[in-house]
Amino acid sequence: MPSAIALRLDIDAAHLRRLARRSKDAAQARRLLALAAIYDGGTRSEAALLGDVTLQIVRDWVLRFNADGPDGLIDRKAGVNGG
Repeated sequence: MPSAIALRLDIDAAHLRRLARRSKDAAQARRLLALAAIYDGGTRSEAALLGDVTLQIVRDWVLRFNADGPDGLIDRKAGVNGG
Protein backbone atom coordinates (compact mmCIF):
# COMPACT_ATOMS: atom_id res chain seq x y z
CA MET A 1 0.00 0.00 0.00
CA PRO A 2 1.46 3.41 -0.91
CA SER A 3 2.33 5.76 1.93
CA ALA A 4 0.23 8.83 2.60
CA ILE A 5 1.29 12.16 1.15
CA ALA A 6 2.85 14.21 3.93
CA LEU A 7 1.33 17.52 4.93
CA ARG A 8 3.48 20.64 4.59
CA LEU A 9 5.63 21.40 7.62
CA ASP A 10 5.30 25.20 7.79
CA ILE A 11 1.78 25.08 9.30
CA ASP A 12 0.41 23.20 12.31
CA ALA A 13 -2.98 22.10 13.64
CA ALA A 14 -3.44 25.14 15.89
CA HIS A 15 -2.83 27.48 12.96
CA LEU A 16 -5.38 25.63 10.82
CA ARG A 17 -7.97 25.84 13.59
CA ARG A 18 -7.43 29.61 13.91
CA LEU A 19 -7.85 29.98 10.15
CA ALA A 20 -11.01 27.84 10.23
CA ARG A 21 -12.54 30.06 12.94
CA ARG A 22 -11.88 33.19 10.85
CA SER A 23 -12.91 31.71 7.50
CA LYS A 24 -16.03 33.08 5.85
CA ASP A 25 -16.17 29.95 3.67
CA ALA A 26 -17.81 27.01 5.49
CA ALA A 27 -16.39 24.43 3.09
CA GLN A 28 -12.86 25.76 3.58
CA ALA A 29 -13.31 25.73 7.36
CA ARG A 30 -14.46 22.08 7.25
CA ARG A 31 -11.44 21.14 5.16
CA LEU A 32 -9.05 23.01 7.45
CA LEU A 33 -10.46 21.23 10.50
CA ALA A 34 -10.18 17.84 8.81
CA LEU A 35 -6.51 18.48 7.99
CA ALA A 36 -5.92 19.76 11.53
CA ALA A 37 -7.04 16.35 12.76
CA ILE A 38 -4.32 14.73 10.64
CA TYR A 39 -1.70 17.11 12.05
CA ASP A 40 -2.87 16.03 15.52
CA GLY A 41 -2.09 12.41 14.68
CA GLY A 42 -5.48 11.34 13.40
CA THR A 43 -5.81 9.03 10.45
CA ARG A 44 -6.89 10.04 6.98
CA SER A 45 -9.99 7.91 7.57
CA GLU A 46 -10.85 10.00 10.63
CA ALA A 47 -10.30 13.18 8.61
CA ALA A 48 -12.63 11.81 5.93
CA LEU A 49 -15.30 11.16 8.56
CA LEU A 50 -14.89 14.67 9.98
CA GLY A 51 -15.13 16.16 6.50
CA ASP A 52 -17.94 13.81 5.46
CA VAL A 53 -15.99 12.80 2.34
CA THR A 54 -14.03 9.86 0.93
CA LEU A 55 -10.34 9.16 1.41
CA GLN A 56 -9.74 10.22 -2.21
CA ILE A 57 -11.19 13.66 -1.45
CA VAL A 58 -8.95 14.00 1.63
CA ARG A 59 -6.00 13.15 -0.61
CA ASP A 60 -7.08 15.85 -3.05
CA TRP A 61 -7.35 18.35 -0.17
CA VAL A 62 -3.83 17.47 0.98
CA LEU A 63 -2.46 17.99 -2.54
CA ARG A 64 -4.25 21.36 -2.89
CA PHE A 65 -3.19 22.42 0.61
CA ASN A 66 0.44 21.47 0.02
CA ALA A 67 0.53 23.35 -3.27
CA ASP A 68 -1.42 26.51 -2.35
CA GLY A 69 -1.69 26.56 1.45
CA PRO A 70 -5.03 27.28 3.14
CA ASP A 71 -6.24 29.22 0.08
CA GLY A 72 -6.02 25.99 -1.91
CA LEU A 73 -8.96 24.69 0.12
CA ILE A 74 -11.36 27.35 -1.13
CA ASP A 75 -13.75 26.12 -3.82
CA ARG A 76 -12.69 27.24 -7.26
CA LYS A 77 -15.05 28.28 -10.00
CA ALA A 78 -15.01 26.06 -13.07
CA GLY A 79 -13.47 27.66 -16.13
CA VAL A 80 -15.28 28.43 -19.34
CA ASN A 81 -14.13 25.09 -20.77
CA GLY A 82 -15.18 23.16 -17.67
CA GLY A 83 -11.80 23.19 -15.96
